[in-house]
Amino acid sequence: MTRQQLVEEIRRKKTYLTVGLDTDITKIPKFLLSEKDPVFEFNRRIIDATKDFCVSYKINTAFYEANGLRGWESMEKTVNYIPKSHFTIADAKRGDIGNTSTQYAKAFFETLNFDAITVAPYMGADSVKPFLEYKDKWTILLGLTSNPGSQDFELQPAGNGLLYEKVLTTAAQWGTPENLMYVVGATQADSFTAIRNLTPDHFYLVPGVGAQGGSLKEISAKAMNKEVGLLVNASRAVIFASSGEDFAEKAGAVAKEYSEEMAGYLK
Repeated sequence: MTRQQLVEEIRRKKTYLTVGLDTDITKIPKFLLSEKDPVFEFNRRIIDATKDFCVSYKINTAFYEANGLRGWESMEKTVNYIPKSHFTIADAKRGDIGNTSTQYAKAFFETLNFDAITVAPYMGADSVKPFLEYKDKWTILLGLTSNPGSQDFELQPAGNGLLYEKVLTTAAQWGTPENLMYVVGATQADSFTAIRNLTPDHFYLVPGVGAQGGSLKEISAKAMNKEVGLLVNASRAVIFASSGEDFAEKAGAVAKEYSEEMAGYLK
């Protein structure tokens, strides 16, 4: 999916919501466990209930990889089921030497046909560029994350700024706003103004709204640019809104609430 297509979908639907399919088989409603593929059946119903209120789905691959071959099959069926109008993200946080990253890129961009993948930048340019070589695909680089461990490296001094700032500005030279996004955690709202000044044109994938307590209003005010430039992710708050047989209906209702709030913030 191109940037123009993504922006058009955001404008058309008046939402920049990403629904995170962090599907933990131990948390899905028990009645689904009799299904041939309980994870996919859960995802299918969530997608059907939320697709009108979001522009993107993010699949956290760890929850699928943990289930071995069956998990990979569930992930493949899920990404194929998502409507083509929606931006698909493999939240895999890959990053390795160049020839290994080339295989990761092939796995997620060709075999599984995701639109985007999250990538860890620690090993530098040659570990990231194989992902950026794909046309109309996106690399979403870890920038400033919302976990407590961000203090260990990301927020440490590096030259005239902080390490995460160096990551943002250096990586901006590897790709363009057409194929490079950044992960910026919603709980880091105080930093969004400075981050937007450093990378005025890039999109941000923003996890941490909902269960982790990030403020959608604050993020939207500080980080939105002229083309919106935001994909705000909600996972547990949406998909586990209910543990009963009404789980999909409740998920749709929560997604709709986020979408309606976002419509009020759009410039």
